[in-house]
Amino acid sequence: MDWDKLRIFHAVADAGSLTHAGDSLHLSQSAVSRQIRALEEQLNTTLFHRHARGLILTEQGELLFEATRSMTKRLDAAAARIRDSEEEVFGEIKITTPIGFGTLWLAPRLPKLYERYPDLKIDLILEERVLDLPMREADVAIRMKEPSQADLIRKRLMNVRMRLYATQDYLDKAGPLDRVEDFENHRLICQNPSSAQVSAGAAMVQELLTNNIPSLLTVNNYFGVLQAVLNDLGVGVLPDYLPDHFPSLERVLPDIESGEVPVFLAYPEELRQSKRVAAFRDFVQEEVLAHRRKLREQRAD
Repeated sequence: MDWDKLRIFHAVADAGSLTHAGDSLHLSQSAVSRQIRALEEQLNTTLFHRHARGLILTEQGELLFEATRSMTKRLDAAAARIRDSEEEVFGEIKITTPIGFGTLWLAPRLPKLYERYPDLKIDLILEERVLDLPMREADVAIRMKEPSQADLIRKRLMNVRMRLYATQDYLDKAGPLDRVEDFENHRLICQNPSSAQVSAGAAMVQELLTNNIPSLLTVNNYFGVLQAVLNDLGVGVLPDYLPDHFPSLERVLPDIESGEVPVFLAYPEELRQSKRVAAFRDFVQEEVLAHRRKLREQRAD
């Protein structure tokens, strides 16, 4: 099967338009249309339903698009490995993390990585969905549990616990919080039970809600919880790494915390020799060690 025709078919299916596909391929609409007709004749099938609003894949077209999408990802993987045969760290690296960790732990540390590798291009994908690393939806993942996919290199980076934090201004206004029964005079800020979150944090919130807590604010991610706490709205359930970047956070009820949440870094076996992946992996491990040293120093003080 002619790869040029498949390449053009993939562009049309992805864009849903002959014109847009032609623009991306630097071909005329008529040239794109001829190639699609020739491919349909070669396969003896119809690949698109044509209507005034654009093109929609037929069932046969969906099957072919799935195949070309897989081929494209594998070609991208091969190109990445070829680029990484150079000595310098450069090019794009796609990193996926949960929204909270990526926003609150990783993003504040990225300036150091750019200082070290100014030619690196980072595509940071913040979402709770588990992306398919072997299919190159991302190059590297940081996840709050051990990845289950096969053919992945994985390393446990650190453990996180969920704890209770508030600002001193809030505590001065709302009164002391020395025991869990005092929550009757305070507002709890936490993730919505239906939102994606670590199970240890959800279990901690469920236990807290068995107490008399008259005022409650729920948010669908930890970033929102943090913003509410920093604006003196109440006592928030937040990860224990946040005081590093937000010194106004005061821990309250130190006897209450979640179980350990493991943080794993993972990447496909085929990227074992990737210099970009190695650079990011080493950087994250250095930052984790620095974080641990800081915690030890704080405990010693």
